[in-house]
Amino acid sequence: MKSALLILALVSSQAFAAPQTATLSVPTMSCASCPVTIKAALTKVPGVTSIKSDLAKRQTTVVYDDAKTDLAALSKATADAGFPSSALKASK
Repeated sequence: MKSALLILALVSSQAFAAPQTATLSVPTMSCASCPVTIKAALTKVPGVTSIKSDLAKRQTTVVYDDAKTDLAALSKATADAGFPSSALKASK
């Protein structure tokens, strides 16, 4: 019985993973094609559901499933595309 409850708890916790929102500072984002490149890189990260860049602020806001990815993976994706980033804020 304990095994069944443990399995149920593990499955339930993944089924109800809350979407997270992170704002990334991307200081090297400087032209109109930069957000397109950043979006293409972040779209490949499993769990990312929404991406919105603000060129004037040099920021990108990402909504993602925290059961599938994390801030480190998001930053790695932008860095691998030539745009190092750091998290400004993250929230549920």
